[in-house]
Amino acid sequence: MVKLGFSIGDLQFKNPVIAASGTFGYGSEFDDFLDVSRLGGIVVKGTTLEPREGNPYPRMAETASGMLNAVGLQNKGIDYFEKNIYPRLSEYNTNVIVNINGSCIDDYVALAERINKLDDIPAIELNISCPNVKMGGMVFGINPVSAREVIKAVRRVCIKKLIVKLSPNVTSIVEFAHISEEEGADSISLINTLLGMSVDVRSMKPSLSTITGGLSGPAIKPVALRMVWQVANAVNIPVIGIGGIMNSDDAIEFILAGASAIQVGTASFIDPQASVKILEGIENYLIAKGFSDIRDITGFLNCSK
Repeated sequence: MVKLGFSIGDLQFKNPVIAASGTFGYGSEFDDFLDVSRLGGIVVKGTTLEPREGNPYPRMAETASGMLNAVGLQNKGIDYFEKNIYPRLSEYNTNVIVNINGSCIDDYVALAERINKLDDIPAIELNISCPNVKMGGMVFGINPVSAREVIKAVRRVCIKKLIVKLSPNVTSIVEFAHISEEEGADSISLINTLLGMSVDVRSMKPSLSTITGGLSGPAIKPVALRMVWQVANAVNIPVIGIGGIMNSDDAIEFILAGASAIQVGTASFIDPQASVKILEGIENYLIAKGFSDIRDITGFLNCSK
């Protein structure tokens, strides 16, 4: 047996494999394919104060080594989540994290206050890759001032563990990691999707109704890995790596680069059992290498020539 657990403060995770928001629904969608409780945690789909219909179709497009999405945070809002989704989540023997999204700081604060009351939710993932309507649509996560303001405001009211999810669409990811840590984040997850687009040459129109969308999948892994390595070497709080993790080797790369845990996203669309297979692969790797604890390889990357 090898030890696979990690912690965010005093919040313990049984292993480092977490299902990423927006790709795993509310967990129940995968019950026919795997035992969700085997995972270290799941991040449920993005939740907003009010219901959102999302963007018009088409809002997903396959690309070389990845996919674009512009779903637009479609969900039924926090009231529906509390009444219809939350009661079922307590059935899982794993950490259930809620990804929260807002159009202004007040939205985020109100959501954090609502989730404070849900005993079976130990953490929130603060998605700051959303447009701030009070700043003319400027995305919170690409402006250092607005990023700091929203993290500070949520930290002031949030009694749960606070994970800040960073956008890669910035000049210096380390700057935003430092801001997150300075304003009291318990952990940082990265990266969110990269901004991209695709064109349908037959119709001579963009593939997405919104023209641009979020790129995920293997195509973004080298960028994500570089950013995780930079951030892990810059902060003193746990880092959760996300971006193009399709198998256990991918996951181990992130852990060697300094990630305490990883999230599996696009891979779950291709293989619903991907997250469990990745977990098993990590364990087999540790056994084969003679390590008894995953912490022995976290940040172990040897960059010497």
